[in-house]
Formats: sequence, C-alpha cells, structure tokens
Amino acid sequence: MEDLNIVMRERLQKAEELEGSGVPLYPNGYPVPHHIKDLLDGYADKSAEELEASPETFTVAGRILSLRSFGKSIFMHVLDAGGRVQLYVQQNQVGKETYALTKKLDIGDLVRVTGTLFRTRTNELTLLVRELRLLTKNLRPLPEKYHGLKDVEIRYRQRYVDLIVNEPVREAFRKRATIVQTVRRFLSERDFLEVETPMMQAVPGGATAKPFKTFHNALNMELFLRIAPELYLKRLLVGGFERVFELNRNFRNEGVSTQHNPEFTMLEFYQAYATYEDLMQLTEELFGVLCDAVNGGSRLVTYQDMTIDLKPPWRRYRLLDSLVEVGEVPREALEHPEHTAAVARSMGIETKRFEGHGKLLTKIFDVAVEPKLIQPTFISHYPLEVSPLSRRSESDPAVTDRFELFIAGREMANAFSELNDPRDQRERFLLQLQARQEGDEEAHFMDEDYIRALEYGMPPAAGEGIGIDRVVMLFTDSPSIRDVILFPHLRPEKKI
Repeated sequence: MEDLNIVMRERLQKAEELEGSGVPLYPNGYPVPHHIKDLLDGYADKSAEELEASPETFTVAGRILSLRSFGKSIFMHVLDAGGRVQLYVQQNQVGKETYALTKKLDIGDLVRVTGTLFRTRTNELTLLVRELRLLTKNLRPLPEKYHGLKDVEIRYRQRYVDLIVNEPVREAFRKRATIVQTVRRFLSERDFLEVETPMMQAVPGGATAKPFKTFHNALNMELFLRIAPELYLKRLLVGGFERVFELNRNFRNEGVSTQHNPEFTMLEFYQAYATYEDLMQLTEELFGVLCDAVNGGSRLVTYQDMTIDLKPPWRRYRLLDSLVEVGEVPREALEHPEHTAAVARSMGIETKRFEGHGKLLTKIFDVAVEPKLIQPTFISHYPLEVSPLSRRSESDPAVTDRFELFIAGREMANAFSELNDPRDQRERFLLQLQARQEGDEEAHFMDEDYIRALEYGMPPAAGEGIGIDRVVMLFTDSPSIRDVILFPHLRPEKKI
C-alpha cells in the first residue's frame, strides 16, 4: 500500500508539472478517425518496401501499455478497443516540445497520435509518430506487466482494470455480445417479436424463487423485482401476439456461487400452437447457429477440459428413467414416497415436511444425475408438483409436458407446453400457497390477474427460458458465472 501511495504521489506531482507548463490533462474535442484494428487488418501483410512506397497517414488513440526510452527516441505500445500497435517517437519528427511531453508520459496514459506505418528491424508493424497529444492522464498505476491482474476478487471488483490488462477477458465479453446479438437475430428471423415487460411486479411469478422486495412511495405499495417475465409474456399470447421473446435481467434473492448471481440475464420466448417437443428442435437449431457465430462453425466445444458435442440430435430421457439409467437408483426405490425419502436421506439430501414425492425425485436428480449430464441432454416429464405452470401429460397426469436441457453438468434451459386451463391453474396456485404457508419461501404466489387473463383464453403454446450467462460460460470456457458478468455482485469491500 505504501508503494502504491508513493507512485500515486509521484504521478500527481508529474500531472501538476504538466498542467503548470500548459499541457491540458483531460482535453476534449479531438476526433479519432482510425482504429488500430484497421491498421493491423489492412497492413499486416505489407512489406517494409510497400509501406515506404505508399505512405498513408493515420490518426489513432489508445492507452499506453509499455514505454521504452532510448535517448532521443521512445518506443511504446498503445491499446484501443480492437487491438494494440507499437509507436515510435523521435524528437526530430515531433519536435522538442512534444518530445519533452512524451518523456513525461506514464504507462496507463491515453494518447492520440498521427503518423505513418513502417517496419522495424525486427519486422514489427509500427506507427512513426508525427503528432502526439495527451488525452487522459493516468494517476493510478496499472498492474505490473509480467504479473498482470491475478487476484480473482480484485478482477471482478475492478473489472475496468481487468479489461485493460487481460485480453482473454475482453474477448470473452466480445463473444457475449455476439451471442446476445445472434440470439435476437435468430428469433427475429423466425417471426418472434421482442418485447419488454415489467421489472417491478406486484405479484412475483413465473418461477420458484425468493424475490427481492422494494416499496413504491407514491402508490403506497410493496413491489418485487421480477424473478421471471413468464406470466406477462403469456398475457401477450392472450392478447394475440403469437410469438414473443424477452432477453433481459431477472433478480432472485439467493446465494452467490460459480453458477448463480442474484442478477442474471435470461432469454424467454413463447410460441402459440407449439409443444415442448417443437422447442427441443428449435433449441438444437439455436445452438447450431451460435456455434457458427462464435465457435468457427464447429459443433465441438471445449469446456473445462471436456469436449462437448453440440451436433443434434441430443439425448433424451424421461426424468424417472434418467434416475435409473444415469443415476443408478433402483426403480423400485422411486415408486413410493417413503422409499424415495429414504434414498434422498442416504445421499445426504435434506428433506422437508412440505415436500412431496415429486420434489424428492428432483432433489435426487440434482445429486445423482445432473453432474453426469456432460453431453447435451433433454430431461422431460417432470413431476406435477414442481411444475406449477406446465401442462399435464395426457398419457400420465402425474407428470408434465416439460423438459430441461443440461450441458456440462448444469441446467441450460427450462421449457414446457403451457398450462392454459384457468381452472387447473387456480388449483395449482392454491397448492403453491399451501406449500408457502408450510414454509416453502420459493413457492409460487397466487396471481389473480393472470388467472383472469387465462379465462379470456390463451392459445395452446410452448415456452422456454435459457440462461444466457451459462450459455456464454459454455462458449468462452469460463468456470464461473462471474467471469461472464461484467460487474458481478460481491460482498462489501473491506476497508484497509
């Protein structure tokens, strides 16, 4: 800490000297017509002779990452949003005044330079500087070049520094942007309408999760940050929009882990006159398009030393069958609630009095099956108890027409044929209220307005939610959700 304070005092003193000599530290109004990536893409294959034969003038801006002074010449590397390039500054090219300014620059400063390209004796593409202007003075030193920013918590907390010094981090968030853009384009091309629904809701719904609470003073009412947009999107199906989607934030008052952040990005889309089986095929198509956009077209993705094959068709299991075939749980132990509870307890799973047979089956699944689902796998026919918004299976009313997608041992998507019978939906909500009264804080609330909407008639439909953060984790080989969220939630910073 003392060393940092010394360096910062030195930089402040240098900044005051520059300002005292008439050099503005934070000027504005200097356009930058070129990007470093343009220089690299357009001239990387040009020889020294070709560059010399037709010299072009370029003006770029960027952050200084390195500085090496050799008497009357200075080499530096600067970085902008698209790449980095070497600069060569000579006193006889820029003049004594500008060269004196250059001698006082620090790593981390932002500069604007104009010059021509050439190749050094080591054949590195370099910009010979004719003009240089300081745009922003850096007062706090960047992490040392060879050690970089390694502390994980500091990387998440000071993402602005992480992005400066770690190119793989910048690349991961570029991929994230491409994934989001590709998802939007994929759905729009299939006639899905992008919409926005309330972030603050009087009745939180659409998922089993504990919401964040807030209060609206003017309306004198309690509101909740949404845990899902589902019930509002299905209201739009009632209103006549047959294909809708929303890609936005959800908020759940739950723990923080490598897979969970209280604020996360979810894609939800709904299609009238479709079934959950239609969405299985659509999901396979979507991941194929994502492979084309961010994985060079290959259907093989490397994730944490595992090779994931995204080529369809993907494996499909009914939940009960997966417990037997993948989880290696005897089928007879899953047929009666007391036997199932005993199996759960033998695995160290906590059981609660308000949890029925279906809930116990999914808890065992989470432990015995989910971690083994490395290759893409659809698990379908979830118990009615854990699917309060899903349509009952016509062949087995104890389960629903629902699937979840698992890749690399974690849930990626949840989808089902929608329950559109308002009478059945009311009974499901009442059962959820009973579970809440018995201690289940994540049970669904009663939503009378949603029931009313269903009474007007919602077409048969299917809907799906996909966790965008987890998709990005997969395609960027990121072990933690915090690696793909620019500013993840953290505990308060300790004061020193």
